[in-house]
Amino acid sequence: MRTESALLQALAFDGEGSATPLTDAEQIKAASGDQLVWIHLDAGGGLAEDWLARYAPDLDNLIVEALLAGETRPRLLERDDGFLLILRGMNLNENSAPEDMVSIRLWITENRILSVRLRKLKAVSDIVDRLKAGQGPTNAGEFVTTLVGGLFKRMEPVFSALDEALDDLEEQVMESPDRSQRSAVIGLRKQAIIFRRYIAPQREAISALRLSGPLWLSQSQRHQLQESQDQVIRYIEDIDALRERAQIVKDELSNALSDEMNRNLYQLSLITAIFLPLGFLTGLLGINVGGIPGAQAPTAFWIFCGLLSLLVGIQLAMFRRLRWF
Repeated sequence: MRTESALLQALAFDGEGSATPLTDAEQIKAASGDQLVWIHLDAGGGLAEDWLARYAPDLDNLIVEALLAGETRPRLLERDDGFLLILRGMNLNENSAPEDMVSIRLWITENRILSVRLRKLKAVSDIVDRLKAGQGPTNAGEFVTTLVGGLFKRMEPVFSALDEALDDLEEQVMESPDRSQRSAVIGLRKQAIIFRRYIAPQREAISALRLSGPLWLSQSQRHQLQESQDQVIRYIEDIDALRERAQIVKDELSNALSDEMNRNLYQLSLITAIFLPLGFLTGLLGINVGGIPGAQAPTAFWIFCGLLSLLVGIQLAMFRRLRWF
């Protein structure tokens, strides 16, 4: 029962776009024949290791460890008659962040595809649906190109949304800069950094697979991988451009906030310069000693207020002449 819970899909391809579900006994029998078998396991519950030990004892320990590793990096490894291919796709599961990319680990030979997941991946579900509809891949090479194409196709809307979010943020910064926008800019740059971390290695993995020359990969399928590789390169360029634009927006926001602060400090400085002589005069005439001019005159207060107003007018005229405001 422990091994059964790790198994998600076990399908035998008919070579015409459909597949037949298999039982455990049939899996072992079909895997040793000429028919292509796809076995899809869930490593999340820690039961996949038991399944592999029981039904795939021929796998190298290095391959098993790579298939079940908790953290993986996209890469390609050729071993004996098969290829270990590790890729990442967008995390489009509910309540998940797309940049928390989901890995898919594959062991591929001409007649067997063994895939392992930790979380659900939409591109894999698409292949299952296409097989049920009779429009799925017919061989290992077509399976790989379909999976790679599905992974990269789902990246396009995410990057478009990121680009639009940065456009909106840039417009907001230009029109009304605010300190709260700083966290949004940092968040976008962080997303771009994480995406690049996982997407850039996939370019090398796809290139290595295309150039390695497995027999199950036809020339047309190599061309499809070339297209997928070009698509990844474009994504990487978009990510780099997004990071640079985010940095420019961040610098522009910092400059705008700095200008606003300098403007406020300048206004405070002007107010201080205006009231400094006024404060000096009022302080001087407010000392509690004899001999204060006009101390006994009933109109002295209003005359003094008029003189202060005149002084303020002279200061404002002088500041304007000096172009301080």
